[in-house]
Amino acid sequence: MIPFLELKSTYLELKTEIDAAIATVMESGYYILGPQVEAFEAEFAASHDVQYCVGLSNGLDALHLGLLALGVGPGDEVIVPSNTYIATWLAVTYTGATPVPVEPVEATYNIDPARLEAAITPRTKAILPVHLYGQAADMDPIMEIARRYSLKVLEDAAQAQGTRYKGRYTGGLGDIAAWSFYPGKNLGAYGDAGAITTNDPVLADKVRVLRNYGSRIKYVNETVGYNTRLDELQAAILRVKLTKLEEWNDRRRKIAALYLENLQGLGLVLPQVPEGHEPAWHLFVIRHPQRDDLQKYLGQAGVGTLIHYPMPPHMQEAYAGLNIKASSLPISEEIHREVLSLPMFPHLTEEQVHQVIAAIRRYSQEQPNR
Repeated sequence: MIPFLELKSTYLELKTEIDAAIATVMESGYYILGPQVEAFEAEFAASHDVQYCVGLSNGLDALHLGLLALGVGPGDEVIVPSNTYIATWLAVTYTGATPVPVEPVEATYNIDPARLEAAITPRTKAILPVHLYGQAADMDPIMEIARRYSLKVLEDAAQAQGTRYKGRYTGGLGDIAAWSFYPGKNLGAYGDAGAITTNDPVLADKVRVLRNYGSRIKYVNETVGYNTRLDELQAAILRVKLTKLEEWNDRRRKIAALYLENLQGLGLVLPQVPEGHEPAWHLFVIRHPQRDDLQKYLGQAGVGTLIHYPMPPHMQEAYAGLNIKASSLPISEEIHREVLSLPMFPHLTEEQVHQVIAAIRRYSQEQPNR
C-alpha cells in the first residue's frame, strides 16, 4: 500500500534532534509562552522574509484573530474563495461578518482577481485569498484592487509554507497572513499549532494581546481576548523541522515534476503553474470526470488518495443560512466533483511515485471498457 500521507518518516529522520528539543522543554520549566515560542517566531519570520510572527494554537484561530486585528466585525463582508476548506469561511463567521464567495481561476484553483470588483459592496471590509494546495494566489492584482477600494487583505497561507510568488514568500504579501502547522502540513507540528505573520507592528501587537486573554501584562486585561497560544513543546518541534523545510519542499517539487512529466495524455486535468509561481506542493491535485471511479480503482491497486474537498462550503449544512443556491457557483461545484489528491509527502520514494503513475496509466488504458 502506498499511503496518501505518511508522517512517521519525518520524525525518524529528525528523531535525535526532536527528542532533544522535547527534553529541553521538559527540563526547562517553561511550558507556556516561553523561550521556544519566542525563538520559533523569530526563526519562522526570518525564513519567510517577514518582520513579525505570532504563534497561536491552530490555523483557524490564526484566521480568526487575523481578521479581528484588521477590524472585521458584525455587519462587515469578507470576500472568500468559493472553493476552499471550510475553516476560511468559519473564521469570517466567528467575527460576526459574512463570507462572500468568489469563484476561482479554474487552471490554478485560486480566487480569480478579475471577479473581485463585482463582489465588493459598501460593507466589504477585507479580501481573504487562500494559497490553495500550496500555490500562491495571484496577489499583485488582488492587492491593487484592495488598495483602490481601501480594503484589508488576509492571506490564508495554511498550505503554503515555503511557497513563493514572483520571488517573494507568501506570508508577507498582504496585510497579515494566517498559518496552520497541523501535522500534515509542509511544516507540521505533532498536534495543532498555528501563527500569523505580518510586516505591521500594530497588527502583530493586536494578535499578541488577543491570543493571551486580551492581556500583555499578567492579570491586566485591556480587551476581551482568547486563550490561543502556541505550545512550547510544539514550538520546539517546529524549530527543528523548520531547518528541513526547504529540503523537504525540494523533494515535493521533484515528486510533482515526475507526476507532471508522466501523467500527460491520460485524460486528467493536471495542475498548472503560472510564470513566476513556485508552489510548495502541499498537495498534488488532479481532476477526472469519473473521479470516484478512479479513486476506487487506485485504492484497489494499493494507492491511497484523498479528496480536497468533497463539498464546497456553500453546499455545507453549516452555511444553509446564506441561501446560496445550488449551481450558483458552477466552477467551484465542478471542481469539487472532480478533484483527487495523489500521494505527496517528502519521504515518498521515486519508486512509489512511478507505481502511482503506473496505476493511473492502467486505469486510463482500461477506461473505454469500464
